[in-house]
Amino acid sequence: MKRAERLHALSELLRRNGSRGSSAERLAREFSVSVRTIKRDLGALERSGAPIWSRPGPGGGYGVAAGASLPPVSLSAAQAVALMAAVSAAPDAPYADLAASGVQKILDVLDPRTRARAEQLADRVWVDVPPTPSRAIRSALEEAMAEQRVVRIRYTSRSDVGTTRDVEPVLFASTNGQWYLVGWCRMRNAMRWFTVSRIERASVTKTACEGHGIDEVGTPPANARPVHGRGV
Repeated sequence: MKRAERLHALSELLRRNGSRGSSAERLAREFSVSVRTIKRDLGALERSGAPIWSRPGPGGGYGVAAGASLPPVSLSAAQAVALMAAVSAAPDAPYADLAASGVQKILDVLDPRTRARAEQLADRVWVDVPPTPSRAIRSALEEAMAEQRVVRIRYTSRSDVGTTRDVEPVLFASTNGQWYLVGWCRMRNAMRWFTVSRIERASVTKTACEGHGIDEVGTPPANARPVHGRGV
């Protein structure tokens, strides 16, 4: 049995058992795998959002929380590959690592036939992407944006002039194949667009942003839109 099939069968078994716990040893015997493998599978289900509990000792084991159900996943193979393609083609996008993790959670709990078809279709979609900024820089920018704290960056302009600036992040923007950090530059006292690939260092400070809003950035291009997808 392939892992995707086993995950699906394991989720169904836990669902049928309801609040009755099953030990890892029993589950391992049921699926003819090692206890270590079962625990890894249970971890995958839990990371996907399944309300799994664990209880030590006699009568313990693993089960699904009372009154809860495993989250339904009803994507088609093409929809699953669309998500994989979008994430793979934009590894430099903000929160790309979290997006990849989210897609993997979805793949882990697809039904076996859909998972197999998605994997076959995915082999027919190739991407070629340029090198991305360092993970440390991206993490700092993402954290500063999410927490709305000032980020200190070392930035090299197009004329090769390097400066260190404190920036209040307002939004991330992608245009012409480049990602930008748009924010209030405290050195210039103005809104500025910083090409992410030109940021050499970034660190999140403890200083909270002062509330500069998206409306201060200016008029977006006619085809620009937020990524929440409404109206797409």
